[in-house]
Amino acid sequence: MCGIIGYVGDQSALDVALNGLRRLEYRGYDSSGVAVVGAGALRTARRAGKLANLEKLLSEGPEMNPMPGTTGMGHTRWATHGGPTDVNAHPHTDCTGAIAVIHNGIIENFAALRAELEGVGHELASETDTEVVAHLLEIELAGAEAGVVPEQPVAPPRAAAGAHPLTGALRRVCRRLEGAFTLVVLHRDYPEVVVGARRNSPLVVGLGQGEAFLASDVSAFIAHTREALEIGQDQVVEARRDGVTVTDFDGEIVEGRRYHVDWDASAAEKGGYPYFMLKEINEQPTALADTLRGRLSADGAIVLDEERLSAQDFRDVDKVFIVACGTAYHAGLIAKYAVEHWTRLPCEVEMASEFRYRDPVLDRSTLVIAISQSGETLDTLMAVKHAREQKARVLAICNTNGSTIPRESDAVLYTRCGPEVGVASTKTFLGQVAACLLVGLYLAQVRGVLYGDEVAAYVERLQRTPELVERTLARLEPMRELARSLAGAKAVLFLGRHVGYPVALEGALKLKELAYMHAEGFPAGELKHGPIALIEPGLPVLVIVPSPRGRANLHGKIVSNIQEVRARGARTIVIAEDGDVAVEPYADHLIRVPATASLFAPLVTTLPLQVFACELALARGLDVDQPRNLAKSVTVE
Repeated sequence: MCGIIGYVGDQSALDVALNGLRRLEYRGYDSSGVAVVGAGALRTARRAGKLANLEKLLSEGPEMNPMPGTTGMGHTRWATHGGPTDVNAHPHTDCTGAIAVIHNGIIENFAALRAELEGVGHELASETDTEVVAHLLEIELAGAEAGVVPEQPVAPPRAAAGAHPLTGALRRVCRRLEGAFTLVVLHRDYPEVVVGARRNSPLVVGLGQGEAFLASDVSAFIAHTREALEIGQDQVVEARRDGVTVTDFDGEIVEGRRYHVDWDASAAEKGGYPYFMLKEINEQPTALADTLRGRLSADGAIVLDEERLSAQDFRDVDKVFIVACGTAYHAGLIAKYAVEHWTRLPCEVEMASEFRYRDPVLDRSTLVIAISQSGETLDTLMAVKHAREQKARVLAICNTNGSTIPRESDAVLYTRCGPEVGVASTKTFLGQVAACLLVGLYLAQVRGVLYGDEVAAYVERLQRTPELVERTLARLEPMRELARSLAGAKAVLFLGRHVGYPVALEGALKLKELAYMHAEGFPAGELKHGPIALIEPGLPVLVIVPSPRGRANLHGKIVSNIQEVRARGARTIVIAEDGDVAVEPYADHLIRVPATASLFAPLVTTLPLQVFACELALARGLDVDQPRNLAKSVTVE
């Protein structure tokens, strides 16, 4: 979750770190801090709260400004161990003040390590798990002195490169740590290097001319270079001005995969919008078109981005699991309808955080589809690893090239939506839904359930949906006005049927995330089995209506549901396709969307709910880009 940037080169490290943190603040904004090595000193600055608090400290505190040096790092925190205070903010230092550490993740055995350190005289100032790393590094670098924590026996390094003292010390410390972590380390006496390490948490290297960057996300250094290097599991990277060296935790040199980032810094800027979320809602036609572009080959076959499975592997699949969290889980629920309808394969959708703990039945004939915007969602990553251990095949749907989940998977479909800075997902959700539909069609194609021309017809119709998305966004001013008028509401209920039910769940989640309101999504058919007790006069109830043509058998039933809540005084807000006149007598507010295929409908019916949540939150004076207690990428379990 936390945002990390490290730098070594010829520029001001403080400027690079602060600029990187501005792009990373969506990953966590409970506190932030920087460290710079220069003029024979290690200087740090930390503040609780948003990055503006740190910038104010740096501008007003003469002891902090300037912080000379061309080697440094920065951190923006989403709190795990210890509250969001100045003391718990990163970087953390050792007893000597020579070593600084920043960290993303959770060190699960920190309590035992802390007790061990305190037992030999180390004084730790914070409540964090991170601080133990600085003190362990202090001991490793000090050597065999009195009171040294004994190092665990390991095999000797098998390569001489990457043998810098700080790199070697970090390798030894990492072998003692349990859990998930990205670490970046500086030392006062070694201004020529910045060293990082990762296990189950994101770390990427930016490769510049005479400079190098370490970051949790390429957006941190995209203004400086678009050349990147993946860092694999249980690896340490030593970054210098003249290049980088990557080793595993035992010291053996490994080769990372280089890649080019295909978007630039301007893609992560607000572009004249007051909030990233408003910008990203309006980017959805382009983002959806990019997800769909080039997916149909000349011979009518659907194209995945990376495929390490044969067509026969897909033909052998007899069951599908979809694992995801949050908004991605809702995309998976939509995918279930498409996969089962087109392939006739049983499909289960699981919250990734629960998947491996219930001991699911998996084998080589199981396909697990993992959906993650960042590709680093730890619950989903752990589900993928469990699936691989059980010999299941894994296909990843992801927005971030070079991230961990695609690397751990057998096949990949990238959504290609570009950077999404707003914490509440908008355009990446549409990309995930479209990608899920493509995967369903791909499975139907390779298994021979649909003919090639049938698949092509579906894809061609899907490729027309960006235009429908654009038309929908252009007509949502009434929804904005309605949302502003409901800023004082205490709760909102969302109802849907078929693929409208996951859309209802997504609408409720957006309202919880952004407006901090009680909101619930229900299958409309379940209304009279309990939830109808919640209906009271004036309660807003938002209903996603299925097509009267595509789902005529459900349409009449949901019209009855609307009548049921309206009879009890609810204020009905109805989302229905153009030409649906049957709902008009029962809608207090009617929001129209263009007609499309039933399975494609979420690509347009989701849009009014995004706008509704965003506008209502803004009317309540809330920050829609950085909702409280949330972070963009959840890299802890």
